[in-house]
Amino acid sequence: MSNVEQVQESLDAIESAVSAGNLSQTAAENVTVWLTEDRYSEYRAAVVDHIQNQQWQALDDAFWTIIPFGTGGRRGRMYPIGSNAINDRTIGESAQGLADYVVDYYAGKKELSCAIAYDTRHKSRHFTELCAGIMVAAGFKVYLLDDYRATPQLSFAVREKQCDCGIMVTASHNPPSDNAVKVYWSSGAQVLPPHDKGIIDRVMTCQEIRVTPFDQAVAEGKVEVVTDEIDATFTDAAVACGFPGPRDAKVLYSPLHGVGAAAVVPLLKRDGFTDVHVYQPHATPSGDFPNVPGHVSNPENQAVFDKPIEHGREIDADLILVTDPDCDRIGCAAPITLDASGAWRTFNGNEIGAILTQYVLSKRTEAGTLTADNYIIKTLVTTELTRRIAESYGVRCVGDLLVGFKHIAEVIDREGPDQFAFGTEESHGYLIGQYCRDKDGAVACMLMCELAAELKAKGVSMHDYLCELHRKHGYHREMLINLFMEGSEGMAAMKRLMKAFRESPPQQLAGIPLKQIRDYGNSKQTNLLSGDSQKLKGPVGDLIIMDLEEEGNYVAVRPSGTEPKIKLYVFTRASTEESASDLDEAQSKLESRLIALELDVRQYAKTNA
Repeated sequence: MSNVEQVQESLDAIESAVSAGNLSQTAAENVTVWLTEDRYSEYRAAVVDHIQNQQWQALDDAFWTIIPFGTGGRRGRMYPIGSNAINDRTIGESAQGLADYVVDYYAGKKELSCAIAYDTRHKSRHFTELCAGIMVAAGFKVYLLDDYRATPQLSFAVREKQCDCGIMVTASHNPPSDNAVKVYWSSGAQVLPPHDKGIIDRVMTCQEIRVTPFDQAVAEGKVEVVTDEIDATFTDAAVACGFPGPRDAKVLYSPLHGVGAAAVVPLLKRDGFTDVHVYQPHATPSGDFPNVPGHVSNPENQAVFDKPIEHGREIDADLILVTDPDCDRIGCAAPITLDASGAWRTFNGNEIGAILTQYVLSKRTEAGTLTADNYIIKTLVTTELTRRIAESYGVRCVGDLLVGFKHIAEVIDREGPDQFAFGTEESHGYLIGQYCRDKDGAVACMLMCELAAELKAKGVSMHDYLCELHRKHGYHREMLINLFMEGSEGMAAMKRLMKAFRESPPQQLAGIPLKQIRDYGNSKQTNLLSGDSQKLKGPVGDLIIMDLEEEGNYVAVRPSGTEPKIKLYVFTRASTEESASDLDEAQSKLESRLIALELDVRQYAKTNA
């Protein structure tokens, strides 16, 4: 059978599959493009093979949509073919679109360069070589971190080597099935307007992918390995962000099978910590994340701490730290008292952010380097406790930001890097200093170790340190609810649910009436009692915040930009007076309220999705 006949037979089979309900219409349209357009010719045989073997579910999963190139890059499940999968074509389009945009932006006015790094995931090295070859073919010099390295090291490398852009091959904390590219601008931050839209347009309209073979590019000196150089200069820059003080702390660290050991361990040693232990069951770099519960290396998942805590008790550790696979986020656990053999406590992203905000501002105050011109940065879905801590030190909190550390990076450059004190987001991302423009798990580990040593010297536990913040500023509790909605049906459900929250929100949650809706997608703030609406100042994005009548209690809703889910952020607060008089009672009250809020929002979602 000729190729033309084979393709026609496949097209007929697709039509029949749609009629039989085995293949969605959108998948059929995208499969047809890959069958008939020359730019996808190298994948045609694989597509035909799937059709002949009636692998309709696999085809529907791989083709039901075109995997979006968001403002941070492209992320998803790996599969050899498909518009909705991570493969050579979709990764190649991403790198080619980036290259084409940067070339046109500078219009031949300078020699161009790009920094590239990768993590321990399956095919990360392969995708790295592909991206490097594409950038070289477009006329770029490539600076390569030629081993498993952290995302903040890539951000630093972009700035250190004065690159025009950067590519990090990683899917962060996603499951082993996934991979992605994160795209960076010359500032070391993930791309922002107006460059994001321009790059997205080039990616989504990419026709031809031009590649220089990787070995050839290396032989010609167009790919330069800078691993050792960046390791040294990154550590120098990060350690300069620390503070003097005690260093007597026994630390157990887990990279969760990712890249973190290359950044965290050298930094802690340079900062003076000599009693650092790497948790060996998590030490081996592996894209399967074999010894992590559920094979998902996410610091937000308390289960990743279960085995390290057992070992921490055995070695009398003062602190346990973990980083996600690309080491831009951290998790933390510590004994509730100073007795490691007793009960331990894990800290969520908001709690770590509050703890580090207090630590940084207190140390800056001690050093006499904190002024009213300094500021901290947080997102709209990060605890207001950090704002209250900042205000207690007389510094600003820039907090009206959408989710994504790129927005924090933009504020650093807009407001002035010299006055930047600390940046935090609830998803366990933190930054101090000017050396990079992305969250850094390594520097956050260093700060947590410094604080742990200081508290140990004073005979105070990390738990007590946090409790004191709650007594002073009011007890704050938060909860993250993830509603997973896979595939085309899930996408439709997500749209229905977001529409419902906008147009017919619940009248009350946990018995507390809703006061107002802040809709950042429509830039509208609506008083639910009067029905009056006014323009909402702030960023524009798909985020809804429902404020309850009791101050400090609200629920934020947004679709995830990296996974098929809707994220609900639940915020509660007891007053300063309540918290100061009886913190245990305030805790009990908010625990009950969180349970009630979760039940109500889940029921609402079930009814309206």
